[in-house]
Amino acid sequence: MQIKDKIIVVTGAGSGIGRALVERFMAEGARHVIAADINEDNAAKTAQDFGCTAMTANVGRDADVKQLIERTEDECGPIDLFCSNAGLGAGASEQSPDDEWQISWDVNVMSHVYAARHLVPRMIERGHGYFLNTASAAGLLNQVGGAAYGVTKHAAIGFGEWIAMTYKHKGIKVSMLCPQAVRTAMTANTEDAGVSAAAADGMIEPEAVAQSVIEGLAEESFLILPHPQVIDYMQRKTENYDRWIGGMNKFHRILTGEQ
Repeated sequence: MQIKDKIIVVTGAGSGIGRALVERFMAEGARHVIAADINEDNAAKTAQDFGCTAMTANVGRDADVKQLIERTEDECGPIDLFCSNAGLGAGASEQSPDDEWQISWDVNVMSHVYAARHLVPRMIERGHGYFLNTASAAGLLNQVGGAAYGVTKHAAIGFGEWIAMTYKHKGIKVSMLCPQAVRTAMTANTEDAGVSAAAADGMIEPEAVAQSVIEGLAEESFLILPHPQVIDYMQRKTENYDRWIGGMNKFHRILTGEQ
C-alpha cells in the first residue's frame, strides 16, 4: 500500500506512535487523515499541527468506534486504512484488580474487534481495505512485569491473524505493528521492570516506528517489526519453548532482583 491519496484513521493519535503516524501520513500525501484520541485537546493539537481532522473516541467502547467510522466515511469518504493504534499498560500481575484487566482487554483487544466489526462489511463491499493494528513485541514474546499487557497483546495478534486468514481473499489486508520500547508516555518510567525489559535492545523514537510502518505497508507485511531482532527471538522461542521460559524467568529475576 502507498499512502498517497488514501483516507486514513489513526486512533491514539494525540501522542507517541499515533501522532508520529499522522505526521508521516500527511507528509506522504494522504488525502485525508483523521487524528482520533480519547483526549479531545490532544487530538485537536495533532490535527492543528499537521493539518488534518480531529475526532474524539474512546476505542474501548463499540459505540465510539462505530461513530468514528461512520462520521469519517460520511464526511471524508471510504476509509482505506484504519490504524487501530490506541493502547495502554495496566495489570502488572494476576493480583491486579479486575478493572485493570478489563480496561486492558477493552482497549488492547476489543478496539480491534470493534473496528473490524464496523469496517469489514464496508471493505468487503468495496473489494479492498487495510487494517494496521498496533500490538507490541510483547504480543509475540510476552512482557516481564506486565501480565495483562502481554496477554492482551497476544490476543490482539491472534485476532489480526484471524481477520487476515478469513478475509484475505476478499481484498482485506492486515499488518500488526510490533515494536519493543518506543519513547512515549507509556515508557517514561524507566525504573519499571516491564519498561526495562522492553528497552533491553534500546529505545527508539516514534518517528522511527512511523518509518517502519511506511516500509511495512509498502510490502504489505503481516508483521511490522521496528526492532528486527524480534524475529530471531520468536524463532528461539518456538525452537525450544522450555529453554525460552527458563531464560525469561532468569531475565525476570535479574530485572526485579528476586531470588
